[in-house]
Amino acid sequence: MVFMSVLIRTVTLLGISNVFMTFAWYAHLRNLNDKKWYIAALLSWGIALFEYLFQVPANRIGYSQFSLGQLKILQEVITLAIFAPFALFYMHQPLKLDFLWAGLCMIGAVYFMFRS
Repeated sequence: MVFMSVLIRTVTLLGISNVFMTFAWYAHLRNLNDKKWYIAALLSWGIALFEYLFQVPANRIGYSQFSLGQLKILQEVITLAIFAPFALFYMHQPLKLDFLWAGLCMIGAVYFMFRS
């Protein structure tokens, strides 16, 4: 029961963190393309603060139950799960079969990190 509680809290916080991270890293390409790069960098940095407010507690909670490698691969899977809809719906990128292949590779990575 404790394992599930840690997993749920970690995944939830990492999910929220990754939403902020994705917008901090990529939204300026759509919204601030006509601005100087340092304006985009400052605004992205401000968004990234919120990423860290969720990411740091997520990793501290998760590290009580998971190894560092497990936390990292969990974060990567969450990143792909957040990034794919962001790319499709917000950035209007075409849906490619590469999303499926990347997802399958991540499933393999999860298997190897969590199998023991």
